[in-house]
Amino acid sequence: MNLNRLAYFAAVVDAGSFTRAAERLGITKAVVSQQVARLERDVGTTLLIRTTRRVHPTEAGRTFHARCLSVLQQAEDAFDELAQAAAEPTGTLRIAAPNDYGTSAVVPVVAAFSTRYAACRVELTLGDDTIDLASGGMDVAIRVGWLADSSLQARRIGTFRQFMVCGAGFAGRFQAGEPQVLAGLPFVANMALREPLLWQFSRGDAEQTVRMQATIAIDATPAVLAAVRAGAGLSVLPDFLVRDELATGRLVQVLPEWQLPSGGIYTVYPAARFRPPKVTRFVEMLVAAEQKVESGGEGRRG
Repeated sequence: MNLNRLAYFAAVVDAGSFTRAAERLGITKAVVSQQVARLERDVGTTLLIRTTRRVHPTEAGRTFHARCLSVLQQAEDAFDELAQAAAEPTGTLRIAAPNDYGTSAVVPVVAAFSTRYAACRVELTLGDDTIDLASGGMDVAIRVGWLADSSLQARRIGTFRQFMVCGAGFAGRFQAGEPQVLAGLPFVANMALREPLLWQFSRGDAEQTVRMQATIAIDATPAVLAAVRAGAGLSVLPDFLVRDELATGRLVQVLPEWQLPSGGIYTVYPAARFRPPKVTRFVEMLVAAEQKVESGGEGRRG
């Protein structure tokens, strides 16, 4: 099928005449008329009713016109995507990410990205508050946890687990068997979370919900880690932040046989049809790094 003929036919329907369609397309009326006639022969049906004043689509023509618009839009998108893919990242890439995941996972990718694409400058904003991408001028945000409904475009690039942990010295101060016994122990609450005190544990079909009592409340996840490491009590922290600490024995996982809910790692974008090369290349590198970690092909982050 000749895509030009589809474009000529769609232009005639939209303009309501061969003359106006030809003017919009920048070609002669004879070419438009000839190509639309050939299209009708190709499909074996009449698509347009021609009168002295106006051209109207037939019922089949109206249906075909809607299909044509979809096909032409997809063709245009395909060409645009190819053009974007061939372009090198330039300009300033603005990224927002939470403190913990941003420091442990995003910063190394930003460093590699800057080395590979020297013509592109990166501005990374770290913080646990959710930044409005449009008003903040961000190209992409990294969000960790559970996404609320949003008009933004999002892609899940990985997952993480949550661990109840404590310092190695603190672990000897109590005997834990069931999650409920944890409720009376010193707890460092992470106030960056929506529910910093309420935790649901599961083991097979068994579930227990525990409400912790905060002895210390801190609003930044890395600072929560520092407090736990210093022996202040228990807390729940993501695996990407405590892998090294658990491996070296500086932290101990409490009740490892019980699971806490897992969460997602997402890239979030402002609503747009296409993303510039600087965004797509960075996300590709971040996804590759995340997959490497999850497959065990790279040393632990933390």
